[in-house]
Amino acid sequence: MKPIQTTKRALRRFLLETQLLLPSREERASSAAELRERVMDVIRQLECVQIDPVSAVRPNQHLALAARIPGYEPGILNELLREHRVFEYLANAACMIPIEQYPIFEPVRQRLRERTQAHLDQLGSVAEQVLQRLESEGPLSAKSFESDQRVHGYWDNVSAKTKATSHALNLLTDAALIRIVGRQGNQRLFDVTRRSVPAGLLASAERIGTPEALDAMMRHYFRAFRVFEPSDPRLGWQRLAARERREAIERRVASGEVAPVQVEGLKSLYYILSSDLERFSVHHDEDLARVGRPDEEGPVRFLPPLDNLLWSRKRLEDLFDFTYRWEIYTPAVKRKYGYYAMPILAGDRLVGRMDPRLDSKKRHLTVQLLQFDRATDLTDRLHKNVLSELDSFARMHGADTFSVEQYAFGQEDDG
Repeated sequence: MKPIQTTKRALRRFLLETQLLLPSREERASSAAELRERVMDVIRQLECVQIDPVSAVRPNQHLALAARIPGYEPGILNELLREHRVFEYLANAACMIPIEQYPIFEPVRQRLRERTQAHLDQLGSVAEQVLQRLESEGPLSAKSFESDQRVHGYWDNVSAKTKATSHALNLLTDAALIRIVGRQGNQRLFDVTRRSVPAGLLASAERIGTPEALDAMMRHYFRAFRVFEPSDPRLGWQRLAARERREAIERRVASGEVAPVQVEGLKSLYYILSSDLERFSVHHDEDLARVGRPDEEGPVRFLPPLDNLLWSRKRLEDLFDFTYRWEIYTPAVKRKYGYYAMPILAGDRLVGRMDPRLDSKKRHLTVQLLQFDRATDLTDRLHKNVLSELDSFARMHGADTFSVEQYAFGQEDDG
């Protein structure tokens, strides 16, 4: 198939639309039930939402959903988890995934069972006792299990600090013998998988063949990314070598499932689903006619560091001319934009970053740095829109007031 010729603006606007970030958020839901269904619908459209415990304001999953859903409440996601309408597992990383996708992740579960078995064997009776208690008493949190034994857990670098029972819970979760079925604050609630996944989906997971499951996972990935290319080592959320990734896309181009896109000014190709061609052509035609608002005059949103739009740093640089690095692991003295710097999306451009901290007791949001990139045309209107959205962002996340400690203009966006 001959590559479709297009522009950065057309492709990024298509990407933003499919990521539910263009042109504006839907109206506020009229009831709690409607809001819960809207959250479920957004998760289905995104295919999954990445989970992260870091909470400068709220964890990543809540910030990602709040950027797309007016009136979003964090408790809704926990309700969906308790109702077994979503499940937590590894896709792009740890993610919330619609429960109907459970069967296709069987190859991942099989791989992790093989990887974790030796570690579970080392724990001996501890893992068996944890599993037995969950069978008889679940759901239970890690605090429900007492253990004086300390072992090397996932995050222990030197000394053994993790409770043996907590490590068993993590291993059993990865092996999918148990799963997370709810949260109480920062505490996860665990239950056995056979009781918390619908029987029909468990049966489908047992029947599905590995090639069929891997093919379905690849399509799941394509729908989540919408605009993709083979240099991503996570392609299909599978462990594929570079050659295998290229071949996987080439096969789907040959079959007509995937279409190559040549972006003006870029050397390498991007790809979209052929089923998205009509949707994409609207943005291509609009760009040729320069229809729509100026790039930076649309709605403003603040995106968390692990937002779906930010999963590919290469795509950000190519389509948005925006370089982003999450500096959480950068020593404080070397940070340029802050511990939790959130990219600022204005219309269809990423224009800068803001680094927030929420003081829930004082109900105040402090923006430690509000930074705009050199290429941004910081008009009075854009500045006003950003401050207005900061006020809305603060109130949505439980603050009555906000303040900006420091502004930065014209910095290099080199991350």
